[in-house]
Amino acid sequence: MRWYHPVAYFFGGAFLANTLPHLGNGVSGNAFQSPFASPPGIGLSSAMVNVLWGSLNLAVAYLLVCRVGSFGLRKTPHVLILGAGFLGMSLMLANSFGRFHGGL
Repeated sequence: MRWYHPVAYFFGGAFLANTLPHLGNGVSGNAFQSPFASPPGIGLSSAMVNVLWGSLNLAVAYLLVCRVGSFGLRKTPHVLILGAGFLGMSLMLANSFGRFHGGL
């Protein structure tokens, strides 16, 4: 495994985690924070913007995990690295979005 494969898997997990709140809220028809709101990350974006943003995050996650190296779900190191990126981003998102939605 080349040095950049674990880096790609870690960030793929992070992008995968960022997909969930945006797609979930967008598909539900809810406005939600996004980088395109005013002010960025604080204001609300429409459901359509969140679906598009969540889909872009999913596409980037796919590219990083499935197109870099040879990721294997049965290879524990690969899954642990992806999981670390997913968990790290999930905790950051919980902290960030929790301020606005009563989660902190």
